Amino acid sequence: MNRIFSRRDLLSASSAGFGMLAFNGLFSRQATASPQLPAQTHFPARAKRVIFLFMQGGPSQVDTFDYKPALTKQHNVPNVKGSPNVYYQSPWAFKPRGQSGMLISDLLPNIARHADDLCVINSMHTDHNAHPQAILQMNTGSFAFTRPSVGAWCVYGLGSENQNLPGFITINPEFSGGGPLKYGSAFLPAACAGTPIGQDSGASASAPATPLKDIQLPFMKNARLDASAQRHQLDLVQSLNRQRLARDGSNEALEGLINSAEMAFNMQREMPGVMDLNKESPATREMYGIGDGKPTDQIGRACLMARRFAEAGVRFIQVNHAFWDDHSDIFTGHPKHALETDQPVAALLSDLKQRGLLDDTLVLWGGEFGRPPLLNKNKGRDHDNAGFTMWMAGGGAKPGIRYGSTDETGFQAEQNKVHLHDLHATMLHLLGLDHERLTYRFGGRDFRLTDVFGEVKKGLIG
Repeated sequence: MNRIFSRRDLLSASSAGFGMLAFNGLFSRQATASPQLPAQTHFPARAKRVIFLFMQGGPSQVDTFDYKPALTKQHNVPNVKGSPNVYYQSPWAFKPRGQSGMLISDLLPNIARHADDLCVINSMHTDHNAHPQAILQMNTGSFAFTRPSVGAWCVYGLGSENQNLPGFITINPEFSGGGPLKYGSAFLPAACAGTPIGQDSGASASAPATPLKDIQLPFMKNARLDASAQRHQLDLVQSLNRQRLARDGSNEALEGLINSAEMAFNMQREMPGVMDLNKESPATREMYGIGDGKPTDQIGRACLMARRFAEAGVRFIQVNHAFWDDHSDIFTGHPKHALETDQPVAALLSDLKQRGLLDDTLVLWGGEFGRPPLLNKNKGRDHDNAGFTMWMAGGGAKPGIRYGSTDETGFQAEQNKVHLHDLHATMLHLLGLDHERLTYRFGGRDFRLTDVFGEVKKGLIG
């Protein structure tokens, strides 16, 4: 392998007293037990952070970003003789958008206004067509094993720009399957894991995002201890932990506990302010669709919070929305999901752009797979992992283009195919990280996000 030293070598070197290390341009930084501190990239980065808008359940590509005129000729024709499944042209009109003339469906009119900012990948494909496995693979690179999440790898490779906030935040993760594994750190340092905020498990997708548990306004509200007393208490506990760490010499779990406790204390100082959307103007909140009773309220709050976290230096922010799994009555289901997300997502792109943040923020949109160009007996579309669409914007992605294509009906990727591993490799590349060199030794072998696969797709890079 090309690996000389992994970031873990640098992190663990501090306990051996090696100090400043520089390895062939891989990393050059003061070794530290905290993976939160910023690290040098492998090469100059185009993006500093990622906002992943995860549309769990699988938006239909042929109803959103992948127009297929051939479906008109086969409309209502069974795909197999005697089958109840028939080819079905999208009921939503596609129109040229922007100077690029990109064809985008009327289902997403607000996002369509950003056609010239979008890098649309029409040739995505992945390895599994069941939600649990596909969700895990989209978020961790693997559907069969417990692996670190994409966000965890980003924090591991880059550190965080703000030591008072987590490097990875996931908003409303309960809305999508996969459980904590999809934002966990697995064998990476615990500080790399995602911090979940938003709904409690079982909450409805239309409810507004709730504050992070145990972090309250005003600062450090506590019925028993004020801020000074909490700091005194933490210092005592940390001194005992560090004595034990000095005795053990090496104890990753204890190092993680020390870092987590310090981070939790610091978060109480800054997190509530970042999450306080009342600091935004009424015009901004209206732009995102925030308001009691509005179908856009929940995702509007999440997208606005994502922008605030991006401004505050969080490295990876994931906004989760569900449930696009319209096996029954796609004519009702997809318009509902589009209505909930279209305005907030478009507002996020506009907001990032006008604040100068889109240039170095990579925005990624999509689900774990797509849907076939067929209508089933329940007037819905089933699962399709062989060909689907995702898009990127900002952060060095090439704007105003379509990349790759599916076959004439939109069933499977054919030209310039982009596997999920290729997407992850390209994303890391835009962040200044070589996916083959960002490794972590565990269980006697070097692991990476893309396993032994993945190719950086240069055609996606501006």
